Amino acid sequence: MALNYIWMAFFLLAFVLAFIKWAFLGDAEIFKLLIDGIFKSANDGFDISLKLVGIMSLFLGFMKIGEKAGAINFLSRLVAPFFSRLFPEVPKNHPATGHMMMNFSANLLGLDNAATPFGIKAMESLQELNPDKNTASNAQLMFLILHASGLTLIPVSVMAMRASVKVPAANPTDIFVPCMIVTFAATMAALFIVSLRQKIRLFQQVILAWIGGISVLIAALVWYLTTLDQGSLERFSSTLSSGIILLIFLVFLLGGWRKKVNMFDAFVEGAKGGFEIAVRIIPYLIAMLVAISVLRNSGVFGYITEGFRHFFTMLGMNTDFVEALPTAFMKPLSGAGARGMMVDAMNTHGADSFIGRLSSIFQGTSDTTFYVVAVYFGAVSIKNTRYAIPVMLLADLAGVITAIAVGYLFFH
Repeated sequence: MALNYIWMAFFLLAFVLAFIKWAFLGDAEIFKLLIDGIFKSANDGFDISLKLVGIMSLFLGFMKIGEKAGAINFLSRLVAPFFSRLFPEVPKNHPATGHMMMNFSANLLGLDNAATPFGIKAMESLQELNPDKNTASNAQLMFLILHASGLTLIPVSVMAMRASVKVPAANPTDIFVPCMIVTFAATMAALFIVSLRQKIRLFQQVILAWIGGISVLIAALVWYLTTLDQGSLERFSSTLSSGIILLIFLVFLLGGWRKKVNMFDAFVEGAKGGFEIAVRIIPYLIAMLVAISVLRNSGVFGYITEGFRHFFTMLGMNTDFVEALPTAFMKPLSGAGARGMMVDAMNTHGADSFIGRLSSIFQGTSDTTFYVVAVYFGAVSIKNTRYAIPVMLLADLAGVITAIAVGYLFFH
């Protein structure tokens, strides 16, 4: 229901602002801009879904081999003590636990192509346990909100863009540690808010031990990565990402061979499911992309930015960060749009400017919230998303506030 109101609000706000621009500011092109954006977004939604067909078929094909080989059940048993407390509705050793773990791992390593199929498979597994097929369950909400908090270890694409703008950054990797701090803070905020909402006690020995252990592991890896130069960091990231995907495939194949699974038939069976999911999400994705397009092209973000500038000026605060806010506003709506905002900020103010760096941190530390909602809930035909969007946006807000604080600490 919340998604319905938000979707309608996007259109109403955009059309009201467009009418004001046309009637009072003499902008004769504004309606054409909105219509052109609507048609382009509809085509983009179909193109994205079409590209997902191949990726979904590939990964879900191998996932089916992994399931029949017992690899998913093994992973489920491994993390069961931790996940059984965060997801009390999910039975111990249920395959959904393994699917969620693989999604979180892929997200952490920046493996976007792998994270989406693993995540959708996790949503399907959780949907099997959901008593109300039209309404998101607590387990689905916990999983998807944590997924959308955007915990990523190495923001490779952001660093690559910082190195490739008109005037490249002197050290494109200097936003790496700030990004890691901000994504961790946003994920912890998401975990705390959902746990509070679902009455899950976080201060349990097992949960604290797992979170502490993961934090130490991430801190150790971050320390090692800070010792590498840009070239070494990019090579390490590429090798690690590619190597892990190939290792997963190899483990599944060896497990299937050991269990005497007909791996070709299993792959085809899983790939068929990937095709069906990719087709099923097309209407959800197009609906969301079209709404985001009219909101963006109406110019609403410019007015919001100026409003924030006046607000913080009245409070007597430093407003240097305001020029970077469009990237933060755009990221929950559109990854490509936020990327464009970040590049524009770096080209206008410089990649090594405070605004350029802060825009890069915003881009590298959050996920496209509304895309995630459309794709993941659409894949399992969930219509009532309950409090998913408000909590995701609260986690995004926590990330934005942390990013501004960290940006001032490191670069101002």
